[in-house]
Amino acid sequence: MNRRQWLAASAAAPALPSRSPIPTRVFGKTGQQLTVIGQAGGRFGMVSFEEALAVTRRAAALGVNYFDCAHSYWGGRSEEVFGEALAPVRKNVFLTTKTERRDKAGARRELELSLKRFRTDYIDLWQIHAVSELADVERIFAPGGAIEAFEEAKKQGLCRFIGFTGHRDPQVHLAMLRRYDHYDTILMPLHPADPAYLSFEKDVLPEAVKRNLGIQAMKSTANAKLLQRFSVRECIQYVLSLPVHCLALGCTTLGQIEDDVRIASSFSPLTDSQLAALHARAARFQLSGPGLEDWKRNNTLAANRQMKYIGG
Repeated sequence: MNRRQWLAASAAAPALPSRSPIPTRVFGKTGQQLTVIGQAGGRFGMVSFEEALAVTRRAAALGVNYFDCAHSYWGGRSEEVFGEALAPVRKNVFLTTKTERRDKAGARRELELSLKRFRTDYIDLWQIHAVSELADVERIFAPGGAIEAFEEAKKQGLCRFIGFTGHRDPQVHLAMLRRYDHYDTILMPLHPADPAYLSFEKDVLPEAVKRNLGIQAMKSTANAKLLQRFSVRECIQYVLSLPVHCLALGCTTLGQIEDDVRIASSFSPLTDSQLAALHARAARFQLSGPGLEDWKRNNTLAANRQMKYIGG
């Protein structure tokens, strides 16, 4: 089968299986039943629009019901991919997106454009995206800040649930949680090396569990850097053995989404000793710190140095 034939074969609208082989978990206080893995649109810019459509349709056909996106991904084209690929099964999937705007008016404009790109009149989960600095927190909650747009959109039925995301500093996540009691969800990076440096697993995850938030994980392979020493299966098993509800995976090929579904479908939780062994392996190979997790704050640099956000 050549590439054109492969794309054509993948282009049909996805038919959801009568029963997905992928385990599901209740998404915290939302009460929604989500597959433990989801397809994310953050890396679609690495492939063509047609290939991204094929991956999304294949994910839905395999039973994935959780789809993660952001207004900024691929200049908006990732949302357009989801809009086209998932329109036939919109009522059967949980669709998320995010905005990086910190003001009410800007966030609302992005939401309205996201709805158009998604070809839908509501988003299941709308999130404040990439909260990285304490200054972001202040802007979000200032008069006319983004939180006002989120509360308004939820009241108007334009989104069912609201939350926030970030990957730079767990202390900023905790600051967001201290400022507001009405989030439904949270998204954070989790992987075997995270506990060794600015750990979201140690500092944020317990608080998210305490609040019964819908907990999403990302960066399970540390943007593939952990694959020097760990398998994809080990990375996925590690994260799903934590008290999370779903893991966003940035698949860009049919083979990747099919492999990830196979791994999730055969998942069994790792024991405490198995988790500790993965931590030890990461430490032995010095797989931790800002050299690995270059999206986190680099404590070896000047405190006021800014790192450019590149997605995720």
